[in-house]
Amino acid sequence: MSLFFNALFNGISVGSVLLIVALGLAIVFGLMGAINLAHGELMMLGAYTTFVVQNVMKPLGEPLFDLYIFVALPLAFVVAAIAGLILEKSVIRHLYGRPLETLLATWGVSLILIQTVRSVNWTLTLAVGILCLLYFGGKWILQKQTDWPRIAGWANSTLLALSIAISIVTGIILSKVDSDTLNREWFSARNVDVTAPAWLRGGLPVGGVQLPYARLFIIALTIVCTIGVYWFLNKSLWGLRIRAVTQNREMSACLGIPTERVDALTFALGSGLAGIAGCAVTLLGSVGPNLGSSYIVDAFMVVVVGGVGKLVGSIVAALVIGSFSYLIGSGTLLLVFGDIPPLASFFEFFATTSMAKVMVFATIVAFLQVRPAGIFPQKGRTIDA
Repeated sequence: MSLFFNALFNGISVGSVLLIVALGLAIVFGLMGAINLAHGELMMLGAYTTFVVQNVMKPLGEPLFDLYIFVALPLAFVVAAIAGLILEKSVIRHLYGRPLETLLATWGVSLILIQTVRSVNWTLTLAVGILCLLYFGGKWILQKQTDWPRIAGWANSTLLALSIAISIVTGIILSKVDSDTLNREWFSARNVDVTAPAWLRGGLPVGGVQLPYARLFIIALTIVCTIGVYWFLNKSLWGLRIRAVTQNREMSACLGIPTERVDALTFALGSGLAGIAGCAVTLLGSVGPNLGSSYIVDAFMVVVVGGVGKLVGSIVAALVIGSFSYLIGSGTLLLVFGDIPPLASFFEFFATTSMAKVMVFATIVAFLQVRPAGIFPQKGRTIDA
């Protein structure tokens, strides 16, 4: 039983990370109706931000290094939120109400982010910086000094083409320079390890079970994020505006609510939560460019099973799915039911991580046949509209 409770605790901690990811996705998908397949890659950006903060603070010595997690958490939130804000303004804003196009566009963005992390170096960074400076700087100058609405059509295309051409030429020139600093990849395709602070190493003995401090910290962080999201959506002015726009966008705009600003804030908040989840997952193991793909499907399952837009449903679904997957994939249920031949054979067949996912998927499909709206379905006249 001690092995079972230890595995159950580990499953709850995995479910806690999944819950933080799902909270952001529930805001973006549940409240805004936008399907963002790049949400997992925003989580990856949070994980790599934590890795960079760790490397920057490591030379400072043990007392300050042990506090790096408190620097990494807000930075991971900010980096992911800024990336999400750019994604919303440049791509998703133009695709609201078109779920198929949104799905394909964000899937393409996720591939771009994965490849960028694999190959990013100073040459690529300078080329992208020049592109942004030329395009947005030139656009700002033209808007200030000319009749922009009259020339916007061809000016945008010309300015973008020239900016891309100059940045490509600059990148090619820099790549030919024999400089290890310019052309060395920052992260590459390999996984990177993040060292937990000293106070998060070890565990708390409870009976015959050792509860790792890192997983306890993740659970506490999840509780704080959940309470923060609940307070923001239900008690703050911007939370009221978000809920108003969700229920009736046209009426909210008529009442003076800046709907575009609300969309941007909502997307930034959901993306920032993904960054925090990325910071938390670094305490569970190594992270790599494909980190997001390991969580995005599970996060969507949490939102759908819990009930789209329902915070309580996301909490219940994340903990159940995370715990269930870990108990099956780790072989814990095989040990518990090993004396019962039919159950032992069943759990032995699914006692791997990949097969555990198959079992969870099958269970969720069967559950949705009974309750297609999830554990806590939405109610009210807006559902029938």
